[in-house]
Amino acid sequence: MTPNARTLRLALLALAVLFADAAGAEEAAPAGSPIGGEELAARIAAGDAPLILDVRTPAEFEAGHLPGARNVPHDALADRLPALGLAPDAEIVVHCHSGRRASEAEQVLREAGHTNVRDLTGHWQAWRRAELPTE
Repeated sequence: MTPNARTLRLALLALAVLFADAAGAEEAAPAGSPIGGEELAARIAAGDAPLILDVRTPAEFEAGHLPGARNVPHDALADRLPALGLAPDAEIVVHCHSGRRASEAEQVLREAGHTNVRDLTGHWQAWRRAELPTE
């Protein structure tokens, strides 16, 4: 897919998200339900992104990451969680390379009382395959 086609696709998705919200036509996803890459990319483009928590290593994060993502490695999350200052009901999308580390991080978040933890479907691998935007 060309960069222009990808940009157009994301712009159209962002508009669809905005119109659905404005019209009340689309109910919000249940708290804690997975989120697909296309939906998250549209929300990022529309300026309506939740906290995106990338739990890969700093080296993986530096090599490329989702726009606006924050990097907290999965094995440091429990110690660094208080510094993030997250409300218990804040929407948090967690991802890693393929899913294992994200699953561990999601458990840490839930045990800390977070109720709206969402898993990015397919994680970094699927995001890259879909050629969605990266930083």
